[in-house]
Amino acid sequence: MDNNIDIAALKQRFINIYNENIRRDGADKLLDYLQSKQSDFFTAPASTRYHGAYEGGLLEHSLNVYDCLSDYMARPRVKEVYGLTSDKETIALISLLHDICKVNFYKTDFRNAKNEQGVWEKVPYYTIDDTLPYGHGEKSVYIIGGFMRLTREEAFAIRFHMGFSGTEDINLIGRAFEKFPLAYALHAADMEASYFLERGAKNKKQ
Repeated sequence: MDNNIDIAALKQRFINIYNENIRRDGADKLLDYLQSKQSDFFTAPASTRYHGAYEGGLLEHSLNVYDCLSDYMARPRVKEVYGLTSDKETIALISLLHDICKVNFYKTDFRNAKNEQGVWEKVPYYTIDDTLPYGHGEKSVYIIGGFMRLTREEAFAIRFHMGFSGTEDINLIGRAFEKFPLAYALHAADMEASYFLERGAKNKKQ
């Protein structure tokens, strides 16, 4: 559960990107909520034992997705061949907030495990405590929508950012990607961040 990341620096970077790009009505209230005692966004993990399974993992993952999506959208092929463009506000919003559904979603528990000396000890681990069982992408859309209005394209991008890695009807996902290519772009950025930047970094350390 431990990882050497500078949560304070990542938090400041998140806030800077958010304030510089997301200006619509209600954005300030949502950021206030994320920084309040009612939210653990800046300290929560991104998963229980996969990518970002450590304090601040959700924050780090959100910024990684922002970087990956920004790079994806800047590619000449994406603009010239695919005809896919988006403004900076949309890119920041859907990447930084796509996993807001994970706020207050994980809790720490303890289990017995042997240490390197073969002695049993209690070690912490993350478990799920879903107090708002409303799905994944749809839950993020629901939470954001309580503070500010999303465009249809933004809502679909966040809703379907899990792509084919979830349990959705594959035909539904395919139609969503076809009608709203930004949803695929966010999915690709999410996978790149999860598998190459986060899981890959973990594997290299082992």
